[in-house]
Amino acid sequence: MSADRILTAGGGIGGLATAIGLARQGQRVMVLEKAAQFGEIGAGIQLGPNAFHAFDYLGVGDAARAMAVYIDNLRLMDALSGEEITRIPLGDAFRTRMGNPYAVVHRGELHGIFLKACRDNPLIDLRTNSAVHNYAQDGALVTAILHDGTRVDGKALIGADGLWSRVRRQMLDDDPPRVSGHTTYRSVIPVEDMPEDLRWNAATLWAGPKCHIVHYPLSGWKSFNLVVTYHNDAPEPVAGQPVGHDEVRRGFEHVSPVARQVIDKGKDWKLWVLCDRDPVMRWTDGRVALLGDAAHPMLQYFAQGACMAMEDAVCLSDLFRDSGDIETILRTFQEKRRLRTARVQLQSREIGDHIYHPDGAHAALRNAIMSARTPAQWYDAVEWLYGSTGLEGRVGA
Repeated sequence: MSADRILTAGGGIGGLATAIGLARQGQRVMVLEKAAQFGEIGAGIQLGPNAFHAFDYLGVGDAARAMAVYIDNLRLMDALSGEEITRIPLGDAFRTRMGNPYAVVHRGELHGIFLKACRDNPLIDLRTNSAVHNYAQDGALVTAILHDGTRVDGKALIGADGLWSRVRRQMLDDDPPRVSGHTTYRSVIPVEDMPEDLRWNAATLWAGPKCHIVHYPLSGWKSFNLVVTYHNDAPEPVAGQPVGHDEVRRGFEHVSPVARQVIDKGKDWKLWVLCDRDPVMRWTDGRVALLGDAAHPMLQYFAQGACMAMEDAVCLSDLFRDSGDIETILRTFQEKRRLRTARVQLQSREIGDHIYHPDGAHAALRNAIMSARTPAQWYDAVEWLYGSTGLEGRVGA
């Protein structure tokens, strides 16, 4: 039996999406999750049309569409003046061009859709308290060695175990993740606590010197997601640490009161110090491959981390449509995905530094260039990303 199953290290969105996709191709899958129960930490995430392409391929499109909030615009605001810089309409013209909508969801609700699909599939075995610490392989099988010494065999191992992947550590033995120096604070508040003049049906970003503020509705308009980011040169990684209101406000005293009131409404703030890695050209080692943040962790500024992991799952699963050598399949997956994900990794950095956080003449130039773009020009600029199904294996125009 072990020779006929694929092991997936990690039960987050990427790992579960991979299990679903492989099972839809008739593959038996065992998901090895380190936590005592399956779940997701975090709040809202944005889903471009490419995420919906992936949902449809994985058979969860109807469920995902039912729980998503469909926003009308992407809005970029000047956090100093309080004025709008530009907006990208997300209505019929956008959906027709990209083939699917743009939406926002609660990360936990999205994870729940994938978890239910896994539990409903007899080809998927979900295991908790099963942290993969390293692996061994002999050419015919790969063995995941768990934290307690338990050995689990399979015909392939997919390392979907995130930024601090143990599978990656063994495979590449590279440096730790790069600390960006950007600190993000997150909060979710009831919709009635959101300032009434900011209850926009939009994913809104207020761009300011070394900082930005994001807000959008969630969960059927029951709540608002608040994300505020401050480039404060934080030196060490931090994830999910509770912080007080005064600390959050400290990085935003210079922005417009209109934007700053979002921070005043936040509750139970938690902070993350953002990390990513430089793109790499190798994600495979024999019967082992990396996927999602284990392969290509990226900053949040393109709102594509979860989307890229789901695209990975689609691409990898699709390669199992026909029988073939496992090692060849994994190398082909790597070839198809690495340049597209590298582009998103690197452009995410550029957006953070040169679009969201500049000051002075740099910010004025940004405003002038971006405000002059028409909706059609914006669609031209993002079609390479949102119009893809994740199967093309191309960098885009």
